[in-house]
Amino acid sequence: MAEPTAPTGADTAKPPGPPRSLWHHRDFMVFWTGEALSLYGTQITNLALPLTAVLVFDVGAEQLGLLRFAQLAPFLGLALVFGVWVDRVRKRPVMLGANLVRMVLIGLVPLLHQFDLLTLPLLYALALGVGVATVLFDVSWMSYVPVLVRDRQSLLEANSKLNATLSSADIAGPGLAGTLVSAFSAPFAMTANAVSYAVSVVSLMVIRTPEPVPEAPAEKRRLRVELLEGLRWVFGNRWLRAIGLVGCACNFLLTMVQSLFLLYAVRDKDLSAAAVGFVMGAAAVGGLLGALVSGKVVRTLSVGTAYRVSVSVIFLGPLLVPAAGGPRWLLLGMFVASFFLEYFGSSVSNVLIVSLRQTITPQHLMGRMTAAMRMLLYGGGALGGPVGGLLAVAAGLHGALWIAGLLSAAMLVPILLSPVGTLRTMPTGPEDGAVAA
Repeated sequence: MAEPTAPTGADTAKPPGPPRSLWHHRDFMVFWTGEALSLYGTQITNLALPLTAVLVFDVGAEQLGLLRFAQLAPFLGLALVFGVWVDRVRKRPVMLGANLVRMVLIGLVPLLHQFDLLTLPLLYALALGVGVATVLFDVSWMSYVPVLVRDRQSLLEANSKLNATLSSADIAGPGLAGTLVSAFSAPFAMTANAVSYAVSVVSLMVIRTPEPVPEAPAEKRRLRVELLEGLRWVFGNRWLRAIGLVGCACNFLLTMVQSLFLLYAVRDKDLSAAAVGFVMGAAAVGGLLGALVSGKVVRTLSVGTAYRVSVSVIFLGPLLVPAAGGPRWLLLGMFVASFFLEYFGSSVSNVLIVSLRQTITPQHLMGRMTAAMRMLLYGGGALGGPVGGLLAVAAGLHGALWIAGLLSAAMLVPILLSPVGTLRTMPTGPEDGAVAA
């Protein structure tokens, strides 16, 4: 997309000032508020949906895994196709439609349960539908933020604020969900999520910033050609390629460790569910802290150094899980420290990575870039659980955690060699190539 031309006259001689804080950006604040409420609502569903399957239908581990697969499968099968479509249209109407669908489908769970019409296959179908709408929303909102903020120098601030909200939802959401489930039952707790999506819909409707319609192509578009164009952009760009492959490995290993940890903590270390919840909740504070300091980290360090340090912290965290031992307080402390490092590093690096992706990608490729990245990230996460299970069968839970921790630490080599680590400052746009050492 071409840059807007500067107005003629005396104003052209004025040097551009620093970007105005987004606290004064009315439409971003409206969008941020709606997104914050929907993130808290999503945390409620993340607990209440599987609890509905367990408490209402008494499902086993395999059926519960199938429910989780129904939620994530759309990222693997539809993300790229949705990315092509999102690049052809305005993003805000797509986001409105996606959240309306999520509001209705999640609202159906307590309604159907109230009238004894909810069945397990229907719960799977609703989870799959919510997953499809989630893919569509995720592909759209990351492409929409640069349109809403406009000044690419403000993307770091925008993503810091959005990531801080996500981290706070990770901390407070599970506790809020547990309270609602205890008070109103698992199905009815999801009503709060439906309401949060309704608020998000209203917030999107009242945004005033105009969104231009993407330019019509000179030639007829073909799905296969556009899919390949998006993949070529991601895998042909050295920065995006490095980010995507490291992110895929990160999600693969962290999902493996987290799935093994739950069994290891409960079976081998005899921790209660409350103790495991304390570990994850206390560790999630690291995510909030990382989001709050990410801007200062980038101002203090170069972009490349901040990336290397924050991602290295993520991959060193898993070693603390199998190494943990001693008295109960020390065991819990090491578990918390392991996941605290992962949350903190992920929060800082995510702000950097998303800002870099949005800055160097032309607007007409934004949806396809986001979709390709989502496919890599969720594909890695989807494989981490099953592979971890196979490792546990072969080496035991403790041995599998050591293998995962050592593989994670070995990722420091590609991180140190990553071209992202050569960046001194954040690029100013897709055409800016004078930012590497």
